[in-house]
Amino acid sequence: MVSGLIAAAVLAMVTATPASAEVSADPVATPTFNGTVHAVATKGNIVYVGGTFTAALVRGKSVPRRSLAALDVNTGALLGWAPTADRAVRAIAVDGDNVWIAGDFQYVNGQNRDSLARLNGTTAALDPVSHKISGGSPRTLAVGHGRLYMGGLFTTVNSANRRNLAAFSLATGQLSSWAPRTDDIVNSIAVTANRVYLGGGFHRTNDISSTGRLIAVKPDTGAVDLGFRPQPDAEVYSVAVTENRVYAALGGRGGKGLSYSTNGRANWAVTTDGDLQAITVLGDAVYFGGHFDNVCRTSRNGDHGVCLDGAVRRIKFAAVSVDGKLLPWAPNGNGVRGVLAMAAAPAADAIVAGGEFTTVDGRGQQRFAVFTD
Repeated sequence: MVSGLIAAAVLAMVTATPASAEVSADPVATPTFNGTVHAVATKGNIVYVGGTFTAALVRGKSVPRRSLAALDVNTGALLGWAPTADRAVRAIAVDGDNVWIAGDFQYVNGQNRDSLARLNGTTAALDPVSHKISGGSPRTLAVGHGRLYMGGLFTTVNSANRRNLAAFSLATGQLSSWAPRTDDIVNSIAVTANRVYLGGGFHRTNDISSTGRLIAVKPDTGAVDLGFRPQPDAEVYSVAVTENRVYAALGGRGGKGLSYSTNGRANWAVTTDGDLQAITVLGDAVYFGGHFDNVCRTSRNGDHGVCLDGAVRRIKFAAVSVDGKLLPWAPNGNGVRGVLAMAAAPAADAIVAGGEFTTVDGRGQQRFAVFTD
């Protein structure tokens, strides 16, 4: 729950003078897409994009791209990388020269791959590694500690019990013994030097009470790290981490963006009138995306998330400083679900976003945008 102290900090957050330098609110010229973008991941100046689209739109021309694409963040150019997936790509993670993808697909590059595949990040060649995921599908991927960590809503991998979480060796591509479990969906995974943070709609992790929605587990054993149990009051859709902070994007009655110390103590909260579905950090700014239209001036909201004590207009996009002060950054998107994915590209000093929006600041910007300084 958000304490009274943190709730009081919300008012200070929306009225304080901004102290951070954020990227421009005007998106740069890039290709856009004819279907939903569910996932974005960056490597240097490259952004890999996944979703349910069939084409990229480049200066008015349609270029075939089946659920996967890549762009140069600096130039905005569509790259030649063009693997194909027959259904939605919902998560992407980059491991050196490889790009892992996960989602609802059964075929990648015309070959059978059940919900998980590894591709060459330059040539788009499909790796031989193949797994059978049953009982649902993955929703999130993260790389660290020599492993690919996978979360979602599923029951088995290669007939081995894996309740919504699994990991694979980056060296061999094979299923690892890491097997924590949750009682419901894992939406987001973030990895640090000594923890794997999990965010989702679950209520218990490893059958331990008070380990719901946002928790940390050990990267090697999967044991719950009891030093971090913040217990947020709504489903967590996205998690981002720095050396000493954990940031979470929540749904619920309206939405919330929360900052935690690594001991699980809440530092500040942002309340909105719709779910926060994506979060990322670049420099000294924290960026949110979702289907909200306003940031509330206090933590109080009513039916349908309406802000009860006034609001600051922020449509689908918002940013705060790392100490919780609302920033002027306001690209203003559109759509019912709005922004579904965000990632930082530090090498290009940029933020990339994907989702269902079709405009930014009233101008056409279909489902993908890049913001630079």
